[in-house]
Amino acid sequence: MASMRDIKRRRSSIQGTQQITKAMKLVSTVKLQRARAGAERSKSYFDCMYSTVNSILSKVGHLEHKYLVPGTSTKKAVIVITSNRGLAGGYNSNVVKLITRHETWKKEDLVIYAVGNKGRDALARDGYEIRESTSEVIESPTYPDAMVLSEHLLKAYESGEIGEIYLAYTSFKNTVSHIPTLLKLLPVEQKETEGGAAKSEAVMNFEPEDVEALDQIIPKYVTSLIYGAMTEAVASENGARMQAMDNATSNAEEMISDLGLKYNRARQGSITQELTEIIAGAEALG
Repeated sequence: MASMRDIKRRRSSIQGTQQITKAMKLVSTVKLQRARAGAERSKSYFDCMYSTVNSILSKVGHLEHKYLVPGTSTKKAVIVITSNRGLAGGYNSNVVKLITRHETWKKEDLVIYAVGNKGRDALARDGYEIRESTSEVIESPTYPDAMVLSEHLLKAYESGEIGEIYLAYTSFKNTVSHIPTLLKLLPVEQKETEGGAAKSEAVMNFEPEDVEALDQIIPKYVTSLIYGAMTEAVASENGARMQAMDNATSNAEEMISDLGLKYNRARQGSITQELTEIIAGAEALG
């Protein structure tokens, strides 16, 4: 059985850790409020852009456009959005698993555009090619940041270096619900809108011509989805860290309570032993 000194030292150590996790929870709670507001502001634009582009494409029929047909390369570019710090439960590992556990993807066919250190480091250890890494962007993402990344990807896509572009991030639903999501950006998949064929048969007129219009629309579409994913990822990260620190604080409280009982038992046993020795000594003298 551990001595009272050992138990007291361990309890003091856990109490110190508990103070740290409690402080980290409070910091994450404040950051979550700001990040959640940003994610909610951008989400309307994010959803509107996604539905509008799909609505347009459902009405244009078969169109041979560079952003609508797969590239000749077998390479797939994946934007992986994670955090720069840990202590957020399974937040980072769940995003990485979208790539490492994909049923049909081959490691040699993937190039990674990492946003955040944790995803970059995990995939680099597994032998994936890291084409670009921008860790500072995820601290406070802006639309221009997303635009720069989008331009790099579109340039590689247009030159034939990559044939498809995907986005791996964590979708923010609410404070306790964060969903790892894999979204295909290019080539844009033409989907039927609600209402099926009736809406797809509606006439879509372009001004300027359809190819020129899509040359302008789809880069903005890609940039918008990247920026929306960044803002949701930041909110999800802080929500996940807040939950993780809350759980850690609760676990520390349970451990402190358990060590308190062990300390009292050890103290009681020590007192009992001393009394026994005193009585035994008195009997020997008598």
